Amino acid sequence: MNASISDRAGSLASSLLKGAYYTYVGAAMSCLSRYPVGTNVYEREWDALLILDTCRVDALRAVASEYDFLPADTEIGSIRSVGTKSAEWIAQTFSEPYLEDVGRTALVTANAYTQRVIEERQFPDDGRGFSAPAWRTVRAADFLYLDQPWRYAPDSGLSHIPLPRPVTERAIAVGREIDPGRLVVHYNQPHYPFTARARAEGREYLHDHERDPFTYLREGGAFDLVWATYLDELRWVLDEVEILLSNLDAERVAVSADHGEAFGEWGIYRHVYGLPHPKMARVPWAVTSAADEGTFEPTLSPPAAETRESTPGDAAEQLRHLGYVE
Repeated sequence: MNASISDRAGSLASSLLKGAYYTYVGAAMSCLSRYPVGTNVYEREWDALLILDTCRVDALRAVASEYDFLPADTEIGSIRSVGTKSAEWIAQTFSEPYLEDVGRTALVTANAYTQRVIEERQFPDDGRGFSAPAWRTVRAADFLYLDQPWRYAPDSGLSHIPLPRPVTERAIAVGREIDPGRLVVHYNQPHYPFTARARAEGREYLHDHERDPFTYLREGGAFDLVWATYLDELRWVLDEVEILLSNLDAERVAVSADHGEAFGEWGIYRHVYGLPHPKMARVPWAVTSAADEGTFEPTLSPPAAETRESTPGDAAEQLRHLGYVE
């Protein structure tokens, strides 16, 4: 009986907290959609922008010495992101005040929120709680070119997380064939689930700290193990960035992120909408360059336009693989 009462109390508390959070999200998005906070990347100078999903400032600094194309850790700067979750960043970044820049932009992305927000027009508030947003997000036709390799690349196995290689391939091809004024390349890594170590070891399964690092941490798991695994995920995508930079002509390349990630700092885990947590809201800004040496020849091509229409569940399914339940 006592256990039953305790369970009901816990369920009620959880429902109340969830309701309060959704109300907060609705209110926050109502404000932020009108008055964005942070630095829009179009306010910076770059020819190519490489977005590493959930890459923290301290993480990029931690591995900087391993990559010649990155500046020294002390020279890697940071900016305040316009969003603390991908959907928010996409909705705020590709917005009507920057329509002219967007019109010169080719976007190659592994992030399914691009489909959800840009094409399906489902915005971060999602109609939950108090919500009266005024999004000014552009549409797919406003881009010079929009390519979503996650929609047609071969299945990656291991939780079906999009691999970085198809993104690299398409970015190289787009850079060579279209030569856009601006190129944005949005990788999935180092977003969890972390699969880099499993792939390197030939494992067909993920350990708890790889599959769901935040539950693992909440239950007393070792932070150092999660952090080391996260850095391996980051190294995996930086290896791809290295290939891209040797096969792309761009005088000024910025390496950044859409948002960061909280691993328990201040009792917060993951990344959520509208929360100005410094580990989520601040993202790295590292400047480098690229020169096409012709060392890689892409083989992946998108299907014909008439055959690549997404089914309604495509984006939702991909987001579930990334741990989002909405």
